[in-house]
Amino acid sequence: MFRAYLGLGSNIGERISFIEKALSEIGTIPGTIIINSSSIYETEPWGEVTQDYFLNSVIEIDTELSAEILLKRLKDIEKTLGRTENKKWYEREIDIDLLFYGDEIIEKDFMQIPHSQIEKRKFVLVPMSEIASDFVHPLLNKTISQLLKETKDGLNVVKYQTRKV
Repeated sequence: MFRAYLGLGSNIGERISFIEKALSEIGTIPGTIIINSSSIYETEPWGEVTQDYFLNSVIEIDTELSAEILLKRLKDIEKTLGRTENKKWYEREIDIDLLFYGDEIIEKDFMQIPHSQIEKRKFVLVPMSEIASDFVHPLLNKTISQLLKETKDGLNVVKYQTRKV
C-alpha cells in the first residue's frame, strides 16, 4: 500500500456537491481506502485571479494502485462528474490533483509527483497541514507545516466548512 495525498477543488456551480461527489467516487476505487480528510476551505483563485473563489480540501488515502493508474482513475472521475477542459488555472467544476504518492519522485510528461509548486500554494498547504503537518516533502525535505510557515503566498484561505468531507 502507498500513502497518497489528493487535493480537491471546485469553483463552478455547486462547489460543495462536486467535492462530496468526488470524495464518494474516490472511495469506490478498488484497492483504495480513504484515511482522512481536511475541512473545506474557501480560497482566492491562484494563477488566474479573475474568477470565483474555490473550495479546496485535501484527503489522505492508502492505495494499492500505481501512481499512473491512480492518476488515470482520478482524471476519469473528473470527467464523470462533468469537468470541462479549460485553460490552465481557470475555473473548473472539479479538480483532483495527486499531490504526493508516498515519498516517490516521478517526472513524466503527463505526471509530476510531488505536484509542482506545492510550497507556493496555501490552498494546498493549509488543508494538508490540518491532516498531515509532519509529512515531509520528498524534494524539499521540509514538513508541510514548515512549508506553510515559509510560503510567500499571501492569498486568503479561510475555513468554509468545519465538517470534514
